[in-house]
Amino acid sequence: MNAPARLRLLATVGLLAMTAVWGSTFVLIKDVVARMPVADFLAVRFLIAALAMLALFPRHAWRLGRGGIARGLALGVIYGAGQLLQTWGLALISPSVSGFATGMYVVFTPVLATLLLRQRLQGRVWIAVVLATAGLALLSLNGLSVDAGVWLTLASAVCYALHIVALGQWSRPDDALGLSAVQMVAIAAVCLLATLPHGGPTAPPDHAAWLGVLYMALVAGAGAMLMQTWAQAHLPATRAAIVMTTEPVFAAAFAVAFGSDVVTWRMLAGGALVLGAMYLVELAPRRKSGLPAEAVHHEV
Repeated sequence: MNAPARLRLLATVGLLAMTAVWGSTFVLIKDVVARMPVADFLAVRFLIAALAMLALFPRHAWRLGRGGIARGLALGVIYGAGQLLQTWGLALISPSVSGFATGMYVVFTPVLATLLLRQRLQGRVWIAVVLATAGLALLSLNGLSVDAGVWLTLASAVCYALHIVALGQWSRPDDALGLSAVQMVAIAAVCLLATLPHGGPTAPPDHAAWLGVLYMALVAGAGAMLMQTWAQAHLPATRAAIVMTTEPVFAAAFAVAFGSDVVTWRMLAGGALVLGAMYLVELAPRRKSGLPAEAVHHEV
């Protein structure tokens, strides 16, 4: 195996490992937010991650200049809003449903790109939207109503899709580390602001919660961002995006493994339809290649 092929294999394995980490966070977050407010958890988590990123890449962030820093802050605000919506939603629904609903960002991304960037939306993307909608109906519908947690999670998926579209327009390979650090600072600021109505963030209540927050901040946060940045420097866009769409599968697997959910025919059928929609979107040819692959993942 030559050196480039070995690097591609290592990048694929590394990205798949980090996607498994992202999938594991749905069960972990649900446990932690049962014992501390959602905004407090996110504020502490992203503050730790932001400090770690700034400690590692201060020069990269500074070299962005005013324009780059402003774009990084805007991206972070969008992403921070998505994090708040997703975690509020997760407090109300099961981890497996949250994982699949969050994955809808893969379908929303080309739709937003069409509306905002006037890119042509292909027929197979419309098929993907129909499949994903049917899948979510199987996963989430209770009678004729949809749980509030699902609506919140879908709103977060729209935020993540908007973040992907904007990042695809603004990100440059040389700016990736600095832009990631600035975004993390903005995410932390958004989450800290969300804690102000009740007097600012409170610390995790016990050692188990602290371990969860540190894992989310350093492994699933800063570490995942670094791994994704490195991996996508060695992988084609479509291959990287397909690897990342395995996140809801990991989310459901961890939910079942840890007893948060049980396997049902609705979970299997709905999940299969949503994953089918994701793969249709990711495999569809694009007029601009780099949209989802340039994205920093929704589970930072």
